[in-house]
Amino acid sequence: QVQLVESGGGLVQAGGSLRLSCAASGRSFSSYSMAWFRQAPGKEREFVAGITLSGRIYYADSVKGRFTISRDNAKNTVYLQMNGLNTEDTAVYHCARGPQWRTQIATGLAEYDYWGQGTQVTVSS
Repeated sequence: QVQLVESGGGLVQAGGSLRLSCAASGRSFSSYSMAWFRQAPGKEREFVAGITLSGRIYYADSVKGRFTISRDNAKNTVYLQMNGLNTEDTAVYHCARGPQWRTQIATGLAEYDYWGQGTQVTVSS
């Protein structure tokens, strides 16, 4: 059974930074794509950033240039460094496990089979 546990959320002022972590249990972490999604109140869950097994990365336009996704396969962990936060980034952030052995980033929710419980990020103005 795979478990994903996010941490690092919190309250930050606009312009500030946070670093989210997602620790994964289970085998063969390095062979799976991983991604971060977020869901703001009253809105649908949306793709934020993803990274493949080979390190290929894709960002949503709304976070490009401000967020950085990375992974440490030795620690079974994926990170999301968030800089230049604004109030529109307020949401619950979830990490998710994507397709195995895929070299292209998947951005659709249906392509991710395991999800973390989420960590709240609140940006104040």
